[in-house]
Amino acid sequence: MTRQRQLQTVQLAALIAMALLCLYGAHLGWLTSTARIQTLVNEAGWLAPVAFILLQIIQVVFPIIPGGLTTVAGVAIFGPAWGFVYNYIGIGIGSVAAFCLTRHYGRDFLGALVPQKFMTRYGRWLAGGKSFDRMFTIAILLPVAPDDFLCMLAGLTQMSLRRFVTIIVLAKPWTILAYSLGLSAVLHALA
Repeated sequence: MTRQRQLQTVQLAALIAMALLCLYGAHLGWLTSTARIQTLVNEAGWLAPVAFILLQIIQVVFPIIPGGLTTVAGVAIFGPAWGFVYNYIGIGIGSVAAFCLTRHYGRDFLGALVPQKFMTRYGRWLAGGKSFDRMFTIAILLPVAPDDFLCMLAGLTQMSLRRFVTIIVLAKPWTILAYSLGLSAVLHALA
């Protein structure tokens, strides 16, 4: 079995596992309301933030769940402040992991995880040299850019790990903050 096929199998297995977990949670009544989810999180204690951070790391490296959705879920479950912190930790670690995995395994790894349309659309950025760094920084600041893919794409460039981490540490919080404050305002308006 080729590496690409193995990664696609892992992605499919993770998607199926997530769907089964959601169905199981719905069957047990865990997912019937935000209050029930928050009760479940409170009962889980310190494991809830750890599990959420792991989910964020996984969703960055294996993009089976939209990152915006899990970011919003973190704010809804943990509140704007802790939701921001847990999102930032998980997404930051996941971004660095995605960069390093692509740097190590190359284009085949990236091609196995993301649709070809992304490679076609953003592949020309690879020839940009230092301009890639600027475009990458701007894209990370924008809440609508495909950040997870761009972190992997950065692994194919000459960008150093130190520069990558600096960009993620300084630019990524603003996007997460935008999601956190935006959702917080919406939840406050609905209450």
